[in-house]
Amino acid sequence: MAGARLWADPPLKRQLTGLLGGSFNPAHGAHRRISLFACDALGLDEVWWLVSPGNVLKPAEGMASLVARVGSARQMARRAPIRVTAIEAEMGTRYTLDTLRKLKRRYPKRRFVWLMGSDNLAQFHRWRGWRTIAREMPIAVIARPGYDARAMASPAMAWLRRWRRRHSQDLNGANRSAPALTTLRFDPDGRSASAIRAADPDWYRRFDRTRQRDMLTCRLIAGGADGACSH
Repeated sequence: MAGARLWADPPLKRQLTGLLGGSFNPAHGAHRRISLFACDALGLDEVWWLVSPGNVLKPAEGMASLVARVGSARQMARRAPIRVTAIEAEMGTRYTLDTLRKLKRRYPKRRFVWLMGSDNLAQFHRWRGWRTIAREMPIAVIARPGYDARAMASPAMAWLRRWRRRHSQDLNGANRSAPALTTLRFDPDGRSASAIRAADPDWYRRFDRTRQRDMLTCRLIAGGADGACSH
């Protein structure tokens, strides 16, 4: 038939986004390095740093303000495919499971991969609804010095091992009934937030009184406008 279409338009590719949660107290070069490594290894379009208002597994003592931690993360994320967001504070979520579910509802045109260090995998079984988290989206575990043996022997890994995949395989497991797990290995990076705080206990003062804008929602985190919003 004249003018008839011989093929259908291909479906629009949904952006593949890595989610890296943490306190970022402060953000540092290892956060940036593992994010860029994950982008390359998994073919991510970008990584979102979810700066937590508070971590139920970490003591509140010594935790800098949210604006200071966002400020340090924004500085560390410059000129990289990384968006820094405090969206958990806006959504009012306390647990990772609730955050992931709300993000999937709010951004249905994205595919997500949950990124975690092997230190988190070692204690993943302590997270609320950790098996359900694994069913919500694929998980990529990034090696961290001193934690690999504990992570591999953890209760969570014992359960997740059956769904382990090579990083070259497609990680579009978001719509699968079973989890998808991949482990990424690269040259260890020993930098840590605790070491930075010990060497520079007043680091937060450089950011505490600044005004920061959320790079995802474009909303101000602490009054006024400071810096452009990244889309």
